Amino acid sequence: MEPTKSELEILQVLWEHGPSTVRFVNDKLNEQRDINYTSTLKLMQIMADKEILKRDESQMKHIYHVAEAEEKTKDHLLNRFVDTMYQGSTGKLVMQLLGNKKTSKEDLRTIKELLNKLERE
Repeated sequence: MEPTKSELEILQVLWEHGPSTVRFVNDKLNEQRDINYTSTLKLMQIMADKEILKRDESQMKHIYHVAEAEEKTKDHLLNRFVDTMYQGSTGKLVMQLLGNKKTSKEDLRTIKELLNKLERE
């Protein structure tokens, strides 16, 4: 599964709020930017055809939910990004992230804890 940017916006709504109608998803997307209901409907129908979403047609209002777990999708996209942009080096990615953005002390502490845990394993 390789969702587009627009499809990722829909996935984010469904990951955050769970199974939803097209109207609900469209209303949430409209909090960010103007998007026509029919555009959201068509895109969600395409996503169902691509098996990114599943559609429950047992009720009058169709309910859509994500076909794969959020973590699985994010892991796939992140791995593809690291492979493409950083030649598979997560170290280069982390250095870029920490070098370009001011990292909070809390984030640094969490990163250090994770690194220490990984070293012990």
